[in-house]
Amino acid sequence: MISTYNPSLSVRFKDLNAKETLEERKAKVLIKLRGYKLLKREELKNAISFTVKLQDGKKALIWATSTEGAVGVQYISQLKKAMTETEVETGIVVTSGRYTQAAKVNAKKKGIELIPKIFPAFNIFDHEFVPKHEILTAEESEKFLAEYKVHPYQLLRIQASDPALTAIGAKPGDIVRIIRRSPTAGEYVAYRYVVEG
Repeated sequence: MISTYNPSLSVRFKDLNAKETLEERKAKVLIKLRGYKLLKREELKNAISFTVKLQDGKKALIWATSTEGAVGVQYISQLKKAMTETEVETGIVVTSGRYTQAAKVNAKKKGIELIPKIFPAFNIFDHEFVPKHEILTAEESEKFLAEYKVHPYQLLRIQASDPALTAIGAKPGDIVRIIRRSPTAGEYVAYRYVVEG
């Protein structure tokens, strides 16, 4: 019998099978869905850091952390310090834990987005029952409102915490186009006004 064991190969296979954390998968899905360009990935003591380029050309810092408890004010302050050091304006935290109320308030003041723990680790738009969502640009919103002679507050509302809106990065005040496939109409388009919640 010939032995095929090679210690150098087993090390390589071990590295290939290293599992990424749930939070890292969520961060990668977020990057893909929002159309961010990944510039750098690095492992920190308490998080995996992604530096990305946003669609408007600015940079953002995404920290994927697997905390046992809650993400608190100290964590938000650490991210803000890292943002300042790397000259980045936007910060995003992805976790499977919860956020303290103080962290939520502090993050809002510091321009840091907190992705809810219910954010999926897969592309929700791959499911047949989840319609395509698009954020209208300022010009598209203006044209739409003028064409139909309506104000944004007259549209049906959708909360910013909706998982599909979190995935695409919609903020309160945006108008979202939702495109559904229909067996009778072919394609049905609806517009919603994004509100807090």
